Formats: sequence, C-alpha cells, structure tokens
Amino acid sequence: MHHCFLLRASPRLASPQPPPPLSPSSLHYLEELLRSTLFCGVACGVSIVMLVEDSCFLSHKVPWEYINSPRMVIAVTMHRFLLPFHPLLNQCHLVRSVSSLQKLEKDIRAEVEAKNYVKIPDLLIPLESCHSSKNNPFSFFSSFSQNMQVQVIDEMLQSFIPLRPRSKPKIALSFLLTYTLQSSHPLPIALAVLQRTLRSGCFPVPQTHVLLTSAWLDHRCLSHSVANVLLEMQSIGYHPDCGTCNYLLSSLCAVGQLAEAVKVLNGMGGAGCIPDFNSYGIVIGAISRARKTAEAVDLMKQMVVKYGLTPGQGTLVKLFAALRANREIWKAVEMIELLEKEGHSVEFESYEAVIEGCLEKHEYVLAGKVAMGMTERGFIPYIKSRQKIIEGLASIGEWKIACAVRQRFTSLKS
Repeated sequence: MHHCFLLRASPRLASPQPPPPLSPSSLHYLEELLRSTLFCGVACGVSIVMLVEDSCFLSHKVPWEYINSPRMVIAVTMHRFLLPFHPLLNQCHLVRSVSSLQKLEKDIRAEVEAKNYVKIPDLLIPLESCHSSKNNPFSFFSSFSQNMQVQVIDEMLQSFIPLRPRSKPKIALSFLLTYTLQSSHPLPIALAVLQRTLRSGCFPVPQTHVLLTSAWLDHRCLSHSVANVLLEMQSIGYHPDCGTCNYLLSSLCAVGQLAEAVKVLNGMGGAGCIPDFNSYGIVIGAISRARKTAEAVDLMKQMVVKYGLTPGQGTLVKLFAALRANREIWKAVEMIELLEKEGHSVEFESYEAVIEGCLEKHEYVLAGKVAMGMTERGFIPYIKSRQKIIEGLASIGEWKIACAVRQRFTSLKS
C-alpha cells in the first residue's frame, strides 16, 4: 500500500529542455553515473527492457495491482529518475554511432584496397536493422574516379556470386545500390547492382523505387531511348534481363510514372528483353488501379494476341474491376470473349465482377449471357446475382431467356 502511495504522490515531470552539448569528459561521467544506477536496479530484479519500453508507466495506464510490487515500484522510480537524462542518453548514442560508423567505413575501405571483398558482408552485419541512405558505409567511393568506382563495384559484385547462402551479401548490396543510385553517375552501374541483388534472391529496400525512378528519368531526359539506356549495361560487362526491367517497371508504377512504364514495356524488347506475363501484369495492374481502361485493354490485347502470353488472374480481376467502376461493361464482356477465343481461362471472380457490372447498368440480357457462359466452365454466380438476373429478365419481358437461365441453374443443382 505504501508503494502505491509513493507512485501517486510522485509528480509528473515536465518535459526537460534540450541540454547543451556535453564534452567527452562529461559524457564519461554521465556514463559512469548511469551504469551505477542501472546496476542497482538490475540487482533488484528490474529488467533493462522495462526501463526502455516505459510509455505505459508515464501515463499511469497500467492497473495499480500490476505495479503493486517492490520490483515494479523500483522500475517506475528509476524510470522517472532517468527521464531528464533521455536527451543526454540520445547524445551519447549518437556520438557512439558516428564513431562506430567511421570505424566500419575504415575497415571496409581497407578490405576494398586489399580486394578482400568477400569479408565485407560480415563487416556489415551490425547494420542489418538500421539501413540509412545518409550514413552509407560506401560513401568513401565518392573519392574514387568514375572509372575506378565502376571497376571496384564490378569486382565486388563478381566476388559475391559464389557466396552461400546466396542472400549473404544482402546488406552490402542494399547499401551499394543506394550509394550508386544517389551518385552523380548512377546508370548503368546501378542497374548492374540491382541485377545482382535480384539474382541473389533479395529485394531492395522500399525507397529504392523512388531513387531508381529519379535516376532513370534524369537519364532519359538526355534523349536516350529505353533500349539505349538498358544497353549501356553492356559497356560495363553486363546484359539487361527481364527481371531487372520488371523491377524498373514496378518502381515507375509505384511512384505514378505510368506513361514512362508503358514506354519501358514497349521498348525493353529492343534491348533483348522480351516482356513476360509479369511485365504486362505489373503495368496493366497499375493502369487499371488508375482506371485508365483504354490503355489497359490495349495492353491486354497486345499481351494475349501479339505475344501469346497468359495473363495472371490477379491482373484480370484488376482490369475487370476497373471496367466495372467505369461502367464500361460491354468492353468487359468483349474482353472475356477475346480471352476465351485465345484459349485463356477466366476465373470465377472475374466473371462475377462482370455480371455485377451488368446488373448495375440494368443490362439483364447481357448478364444472362455472361452467366450462361460462366456455367459452361463450371462456375455458378452467387445466389443473389442469380436472383437478380432472373428477376431482371422477367421485369423487361424476356421470359424465354429467364426460363432458359433458370433451367440452366437448376440443372447444375444450384
């Protein structure tokens, strides 16, 4: 009971003002003071994690019976003692982080100069959870000439190939890709790093989409064609492939550069990279989400008729959803007919989206036609859709079609 009274009586501390920068000697003194304090707390059974993850204690949201123990009282008391020192602790951490990064960069530079590139992934393990473009351990590359940078990066990429598991150089590749994309001459070397990253079974960090798009558009502004930009990889001993182009397409789509994505899709074949179903799926999906159905339908026809590729069901669902949202239901029905004519299957979800679109526009005859085609492929519309089709046909006097549709549903024991 006395412990609870201690907690209630203790006033909430006001937010402390940021302290002035500390000298190295002051930081050392503070470190010794806090070490002694923390040692006392741990000796009493207080977890260090409890002191760090303490927001619940500050707002007193934890039930009193939960903290009514000597251990919890000591924890809260120590937390309040340490609260004014939080800015100073952050300053200590910053000083140590900068010092550690400088040492790490020095160690990596030594391995680079000795051409011991295979040791670099192990050196970067401490940075696995704190990727930052501002504190890149490869920033010292900027002191090299452009040709020297390309040579060193190429040697590093080649040395990573035999490493096992393949994903071992993931952190090194991630920092390397970020550095090259932010350098003064990002392409084509960044595309080579991206290619090695993807072939290692790794995925770049999310901000790569923005950096890659920016570097690509800046390079394209110099009046280079899509094929020429991709073929520049050959000048440094690499060859563009579909995987690299697909990641570029996803980056362009992720930041809304849909027109450029279509240009890349149409131009990548000139660099020897024939688009696959993933290439079209990425672009058609993004364009469908933007409800630019005319472009999406054209690309789908190109994909299916010209290249004979089979679209993914997820891509079809997005396209039919966009056509339904734009109330272009006749185009949706025509697309189903085209796909079936070319020998491609349409799954239940796509059929259902088209039927619901027909019903929303009161195109009951068209809905009945799609439903009949749907049943021929072993699918049955939802019961609510079936009822609306039959009721809608009856309401416009199409009794013959309504009976035929109902009989079809009945024959399938629906």
